Amino acid sequence: MSQMPRQAALPTCPSCAEPFDAGDRFCGACGYDLSAVPPRPDDHPTLTMTVSAQSPPAQPAPAQSPSAQGTTHRTGTVGAEAPGANGAAVPGAGANGAAGVSGVPLPPPAAAAPAAPRTAPAAPVAGVRFDRPSEPDEYALQAPDPRVAAEAAAVAEPAKVCVACRAGRVDDDGYCENCGHAQPRERDHMEAESGPIAAVSDRGLRHHRNEDSFGLGRTALPDGSPALVAIVCDGVSSATRPDDASLAAAKAASESLLAALPLGAHPQQAMHEAIVAASHAVNALADEPATAREQAPHQNSPACTLVGSVVTAGLLVVGWVGDSRAYWVPADRSSPPARLTEDDSWAAQMVAAGLMSEAEAYADERAHAITGWLGADAYELEPHTASFKPDRPGVVVVCTDGLWNYAEAAEEMAEILPPDAAVRPLHSARVLVGHALDGGGHDNVTVALVPFPAAVQGAGSA
Repeated sequence: MSQMPRQAALPTCPSCAEPFDAGDRFCGACGYDLSAVPPRPDDHPTLTMTVSAQSPPAQPAPAQSPSAQGTTHRTGTVGAEAPGANGAAVPGAGANGAAGVSGVPLPPPAAAAPAAPRTAPAAPVAGVRFDRPSEPDEYALQAPDPRVAAEAAAVAEPAKVCVACRAGRVDDDGYCENCGHAQPRERDHMEAESGPIAAVSDRGLRHHRNEDSFGLGRTALPDGSPALVAIVCDGVSSATRPDDASLAAAKAASESLLAALPLGAHPQQAMHEAIVAASHAVNALADEPATAREQAPHQNSPACTLVGSVVTAGLLVVGWVGDSRAYWVPADRSSPPARLTEDDSWAAQMVAAGLMSEAEAYADERAHAITGWLGADAYELEPHTASFKPDRPGVVVVCTDGLWNYAEAAEEMAEILPPDAAVRPLHSARVLVGHALDGGGHDNVTVALVPFPAAVQGAGSA
């Protein structure tokens, strides 16, 4: 804010300091020529003002004219000591007797006589800085700490509730803080539905993790007719990383089929190439550091079994390696069902060689020892494929041994499959998995249902 000017004292002689009247040209005491202008000092240091402050009032001095004072509101520079009109140094004044704030000089006084302040601003003089950039009225705040933002986001997420007690909070390790119950992992129970096909996979009641996997898809043949694809894989528990093996195989096989069928490949040939692609994907998992093999020398390479089905408007193709199976169940239950695959297992070899009956072979403890699988340490890859042309509608049941252990014969599988499986595939898959769990759930359970023939509305990729 502005202030009123103070009354100026009588001027004094620069030589003898004796007072004189305003109209005198020479000092009456020593005869000094009062019209002479004292030389300006060479050095004019400046001081930087970094905070808002009120300029200190100038000290009264002889021959000093009234000066304006004010409060600074922005950063600027102020000239240091400079002589007044009569040669006296005035703190805060420039060479012309004005104090500059924010690069704007104050009006100078009249020489050697008190007078009203001049309204016109003086020209820039030494001691006042004009090269300082203008400063903004607002300053940007510092960017927030990303760690603090992440913690805030984590707090905002709703806490997971235990599936067992329905009251406790689930910690980061997947256990309930109230009852200590381990929470199901993502692969413990999986369900998927793609148009008329569906699949369900469950960890079972005895295994600590789900080592099965599946892949579903729909596509169109070059003539525009639909094709349905289902792949089911079972990880070999005695191998290392069986869950990774089944996942890699199911993904590679389904992607291979969905890419080859639209290009005109025959479904049976496409199934063979899909099994080879799945084998390469599982073999790639064996490329691990040598240190990992040294730490677990007893472990085999990742391995799994595979069974798949391709259904078109008039053709049914199956392919497999290992002991996962595919069954045919006609819609008309008066017609006989059939098993479409043969196991790569010790029991199947005993039956094929005529050494044991099927009941005797599968009752042996060595029955489920497989003789074919996908993996880097497999003896030899022998993909099995077969094609059928059913004369009536039905459903293809593609499953792991976790299901067919509780419904081994085709007639048993047809008995537990709901009659409306072709129109309610997801519900029917849940029913089959529930049958295995009710029977004991000794293994992982995975089943996919594919209706035959493929309906026209099922066309399109998924």
